[in-house]
Amino acid sequence: MYPSIEPYKHGYLDSGDGHQIYWELCGNPQGKPVVFLHGGPGAGCSPHHRQLFNPERYNILLFDQRGCGRSKPTASLENNTTQHLIADMERLRKEILDTDKWLVFGGSWGSTLALAYAQTHPQQVTGLILRGIFTLRKKEINWFYQEGASFVFPDKWENYLAPIPEDERDDLVSAYHRRLTGEDEEEMLRCAYAWANWEGATISLLETDNKALSFGDKNAVLSFARIENHYFVNAGFMEEGQLIHNADRLANIPTVIIQGRYDMCTPSQTAWDLHKVMPHAELHLIPDAGHAFNEPGILSALLAATDKFATL
Repeated sequence: MYPSIEPYKHGYLDSGDGHQIYWELCGNPQGKPVVFLHGGPGAGCSPHHRQLFNPERYNILLFDQRGCGRSKPTASLENNTTQHLIADMERLRKEILDTDKWLVFGGSWGSTLALAYAQTHPQQVTGLILRGIFTLRKKEINWFYQEGASFVFPDKWENYLAPIPEDERDDLVSAYHRRLTGEDEEEMLRCAYAWANWEGATISLLETDNKALSFGDKNAVLSFARIENHYFVNAGFMEEGQLIHNADRLANIPTVIIQGRYDMCTPSQTAWDLHKVMPHAELHLIPDAGHAFNEPGILSALLAATDKFATL
């Protein structure tokens, strides 16, 4: 990764409907404009994300999406939809980065938002770098949160099941939703950790200690679980299969797709489905990787992609 850097400018964008959205600019103010879209939804940005781009070549905008990271209010679900986030991106592009076009980089849920944004505003996108492809189709949600990945991680799955009574386990996303939006704060937090730790336990090809408990911040865990579940129970506020069906709108946008072969969170099938409707895109299936962006093969491919786009 590129050396650690600090923002040269940062602040908050007032959404006008109850949110203060944290943003930061890093790298070269005269460099190529790029926006980084974090995952989750609800995860927020980290300093490591700045290091995916050559700071001499790029003017990098990172922002914490509504309700997460340093944005306020924490874990808020009000006025928090994909359409709201797309509108936020357009304001950030115009008012903060002050550019007509930009490169869009997104991993996991960030790939979802990148596709949704690019299909809405294709003329503003110079290129797409997408990692761990996720399009929020029902079968993708079911694979990870109802049945599928559970067959690979039965031990980890039991911890995810534990907060939910047996008679509610036929729809686990909805069962979690009731608790993550309920009045019992102790139960909410218990469910938030169970939800977040399920992803943390399965994100890498090889087992790690990557658990939500290591965040050391219950607000971060609440934001991650509540916002992620909110989007999933609402199908991302999109029509079923929308991002695959509308991919023809992206035919003129240079695109790189980077996918871990053994990604259990967002399996390779979705990346393959996207590539079939975007045959012009470069597809890199990393043979020894799961979902995490910092696994060696994925990280190498991401850096190669950002270096490539820096020269275009």
